[in-house]
Amino acid sequence: MEYEIYMTPEFRKEVKQDLKVKEKANTEIKDTLAIERTSFANERTFLAYLRTSLSLIIAGISLHQFFNTAVSMWIAAALIPLGVIIGGIGCRKFMKKRSLIQHKRDMYVPAKQMLAMLKAEKASQMKISPQ
Repeated sequence: MEYEIYMTPEFRKEVKQDLKVKEKANTEIKDTLAIERTSFANERTFLAYLRTSLSLIIAGISLHQFFNTAVSMWIAAALIPLGVIIGGIGCRKFMKKRSLIQHKRDMYVPAKQMLAMLKAEKASQMKISPQ
């Protein structure tokens, strides 16, 4: 059995307005969560750089300690600085991305705030204009 619900045009208009308001609120939440996801992804990437860096350094030290030969010494001499360089690159990239993410976070204006700013600007223009 299907029932058809009859809505008055005024009630339908009110429901549509309520849905638009909720949709804007959901969009703001999605935007905020997207910024947080980006921040966490940046941290995960940094930790991956550190993990790789520490693995290379530990491998170099282990080679030097366990196999005290000329070949292991040369390999260790290559792995340790390589690990330090990769760690430095990861740190530099992390800092750059973190500042970019923070800049974007600071520039983000929620729709409610933007609407209030536009209304205030329009009201001030209306008061200033000559009559």
